[in-house]
Amino acid sequence: MKKQTILQGFEWYLPADGTHWKNLAEKAEELKGFGINTIWLPPAYKGSEGANDVGYGTYDLYDLGEFDQKGSVKTKYGTKDEYLESIRTLKKAGIKVYADIVFDHFMGADETEEVSAVAYEFDDRTKPAGDEEQIVAWTKFTFPGRNGKYNEYQWTWKNFSGVDYDARNKDHAIFNFADKGWEPQVDDENGNFDYLMGCNLDMTNPETVDQLDQWGKWYQELTDVDGYRLDAVKHIRFDLFVDWLLHRREEKAEELFVVGEYWSDELDKLQEYLDSSGNLISLFDVPLHFNLFQAASTMGEFDMRKLFAGTLLETRPDWAVTFVDNHDTQQGQSLESWVEGWFKLQAYSLILLRNEGTPVVFWGDLYGTEKSEAVGEGLISILRLREQLTFGGQVDYFDDPDIIGWTCTGDFEQAESGMAVIMTNSQGGEKQMTISAIHEGETFVDILGNNDAKITLDENGQGVFPVNDGQVSVYINEKLANKIRE
Repeated sequence: MKKQTILQGFEWYLPADGTHWKNLAEKAEELKGFGINTIWLPPAYKGSEGANDVGYGTYDLYDLGEFDQKGSVKTKYGTKDEYLESIRTLKKAGIKVYADIVFDHFMGADETEEVSAVAYEFDDRTKPAGDEEQIVAWTKFTFPGRNGKYNEYQWTWKNFSGVDYDARNKDHAIFNFADKGWEPQVDDENGNFDYLMGCNLDMTNPETVDQLDQWGKWYQELTDVDGYRLDAVKHIRFDLFVDWLLHRREEKAEELFVVGEYWSDELDKLQEYLDSSGNLISLFDVPLHFNLFQAASTMGEFDMRKLFAGTLLETRPDWAVTFVDNHDTQQGQSLESWVEGWFKLQAYSLILLRNEGTPVVFWGDLYGTEKSEAVGEGLISILRLREQLTFGGQVDYFDDPDIIGWTCTGDFEQAESGMAVIMTNSQGGEKQMTISAIHEGETFVDILGNNDAKITLDENGQGVFPVNDGQVSVYINEKLANKIRE
């Protein structure tokens, strides 16, 4: 079975020049050559900031860069035609495409409405901060630029459960509409974390749910995407996506890979969500990200044996989508927790060169950003190795707080298989590890070039593998290493 390797196909600070869809199409063959076989694209519909919106300020789901709305026809990434052409080109190159879906909120309403509301405490949404009052809220979405094409429905306050601004009194607060209350089946941060931003979608309103389903049917048929990344699922009723996803599967007549963003490092909350969503949705392994962040930023004090402790990779590996960094953790963002550059190759080895989990490579690590450099050739070597190497059985040597390693046995069908990985977040050293007796007498070298040693395996397939200070070395068959470097 082919190992899935996902690229997050964007970063927060991409230029707002409307060229990204074209750029992705031009890079399709290059990405495939790197070993990428799946790409997660940013939200493609018009956001409230028009051509400057990264895509998470949802305005009009049906405007994929086709209508003059919010100051532009294009989205930040280009036009609808360019988007669809990019998808076709990526799929033709053998790369599956996942779409980013934001169902938590709308922003940038066209008109205001007067509505009865109750303000709640910012840090405890179970506690009212005042009495019921009439406010003026930006909650009516008429989409005048689209003028009813594809869908004539107009969204009003009845489709939402709250906002954070009263235009009448110019008052900022967490307002809940009428007697709706907050959805109980959400994360309990701030008492209840139903409300995140903008106009919060009311998932108890049948029209809201039906409209999201109608859009999903239109979008799936139009784009033929192969899966979805779901934004901010901790703020949305946990079982909301079950029917929506089952309908999309039925329409495509195949399973769709789906990953949700539940931003929490509390493992029990992630496991509860997996259970509540019927195991249809994988989740990003946020606890693993924070372990990697700690290992990279604690001056060698982190116990490397505990890298997988308290992670989805440890407890629910089949539903764990692993990542090192993303658009929210990069420098300058609200969830900034950037894994420092010196530890990037260790981190990517941990998610790309093991059997468990589905790894995601961040665009900024592959191509760089305005604030950070690309990881470099080492990452590309690891990507190609993941694609070309049969891992086989896996044996862990997590027996030292500073230096850990593992081996993959490979198999008879791939003569040049087998691998030994050794890394440290502190001082270097060496570790005796066994790959497999089927590789007796073979010479293994570090594909990353961090160490010049050539290790010849004994009759048991065993060798002593060195690693330098603060580095990772990935030892593979010398012949395979030469092929990958070509």
